[in-house]
Amino acid sequence: MDISIKSTPAVSSFARVGLVAKGIVYLLLGIFAFMAAFHLGGQSPGSTDKRGVFNFIQEQTGGQILLGLVALGLVSYAIWRFIQAFKDTENKGKDAKALAVRGRYLFSGLVYGSLTVLVVRMLFFSTNTSGSSGNEGMAKELLSQPFGQILAGIVALIFVGVGIYQVYYGLSEKYRQHVNKAVPSNGRKYLMAAGKIGYVARGIVWLIIGWLFVKAALQANASKAGDTEEAFQFLATASYGSYLLGAVGLGLCCYGLFNFIRARYERFNG
Repeated sequence: MDISIKSTPAVSSFARVGLVAKGIVYLLLGIFAFMAAFHLGGQSPGSTDKRGVFNFIQEQTGGQILLGLVALGLVSYAIWRFIQAFKDTENKGKDAKALAVRGRYLFSGLVYGSLTVLVVRMLFFSTNTSGSSGNEGMAKELLSQPFGQILAGIVALIFVGVGIYQVYYGLSEKYRQHVNKAVPSNGRKYLMAAGKIGYVARGIVWLIIGWLFVKAALQANASKAGDTEEAFQFLATASYGSYLLGAVGLGLCCYGLFNFIRARYERFNG
């Protein structure tokens, strides 16, 4: 008998484990960003990114095991997104709008797959992960190709598009589909607020990363591109930068909590 992947508990397991790992990463990232904004605990914007989160986890008692569990969670999240993209577990269909949504799932899976690779490198190869950031390395590779500035510009526009969509997703409350039926009614309004703040904060970070990539493409200079660390530095050096970065940090904490609640209450198998 052919059993659809939609009806297997594996889909739900991948989703829940993945969302917990994602929530941990964003909660810690938000805490570190807030600390960096006001120079608490020696934290600075120039040392605050996902790599810093993984280093922090690894430095704790039993850090290798903890980091291994995070890696397992991240790869679970990536697998869930790939299942959504290729198996259409949410019945999106095959029209243009549906393919765009499934493409977003695929992009998400690739992003978290690359994070998994970073964590695996830290676990088994070297704790020294210094060097060019992921986006800087990507920009360098793109710019070395024929029509490299055009290719880099396309990637920059994708990043900007992701940022715009995240802000839109938050402000329009499209994430309501994740919380309406399953979450207890007395906590629903707080979760809705956390989702809105979290998605907007995440969108702002993506927009800044996109802008940095645009600069790299226009100037044919890969060093202008950057990841979360450079986005936080960009915020910190703006007018009222400490307050802006602190607000984004709190927003990322909200996004982390939102993922925890999704892992607890959402039904993933229809």
